[in-house]
Amino acid sequence: MSLALHGRALNAVVRRELLRFVGQRGRFVSALVRPLVWLLVFAAGFRAALGVSVQPPYETYITYETYIVPGLLAMVLLFNGMQSSLSMVYDREMGSMRLLLISPVRREFLLAAKLLAGAAVGILQCYAFLAVAALSGVTVPPIGWLAVLPALLLAGLMLGAVGMLLSSTIRQLENFAGVMNFVIFPTFFLSSALYPLWKMRESSELLWMICSANPFTHAVELIRFALHGQVGWEALGWVAGATLLFLGASFRAYDPGKGLMARKAGAGEA
Repeated sequence: MSLALHGRALNAVVRRELLRFVGQRGRFVSALVRPLVWLLVFAAGFRAALGVSVQPPYETYITYETYIVPGLLAMVLLFNGMQSSLSMVYDREMGSMRLLLISPVRREFLLAAKLLAGAAVGILQCYAFLAVAALSGVTVPPIGWLAVLPALLLAGLMLGAVGMLLSSTIRQLENFAGVMNFVIFPTFFLSSALYPLWKMRESSELLWMICSANPFTHAVELIRFALHGQVGWEALGWVAGATLLFLGASFRAYDPGKGLMARKAGAGEA
């Protein structure tokens, strides 16, 4: 298969997702309002309880608002990943997903292109949130604006792969909201997005173990280190491994001969 054909396919998929996002202004506004509410309102209550953090990777005095910015960026990517999975369920019901998957380009490439397009949309939302957060007084080192880009890309790919895997298990759009809430809130709260892991360990050893094993925690930490121009190598390994795992599971799930889609087809015929 020619490189030019793959390039056109990638361009078409990415362009379609970007045009869909531009046409959904409510989605962009909600992507900004949701983390801003957490930043401006939720942080006020936690500031009194946690004060400031001087835990690694920081060696300087920071406010709680600055501490939770990485978690809120990861929240934006998480919701975007779930939104992308919703679009895949919709495309499957409308028949456009079938047309996409029977094209001459390999199925894995098309799914990866759709995943990359979703991550690109999430990154745009993250930078828009960072710009608005900066206006509200949250400070990010200048190097962090550039260093965080690869961290956002990898975290977006991981969370998008989770959404893609979930989309293969949802038969109808009506079931999506329940599945999304079941995934988003435990994933977000059982992580280091809002409070340091050492604070969680002081409260409960079991909760600390769950949070430590949560891939979303490591996505947050990867972004947190990157915002300060550093590399969280342990977090990088966790996120990269989880991305490959979820992506491989998604490829298998969308394989009509092996995965969940094949089982659903068989169940429908029965």
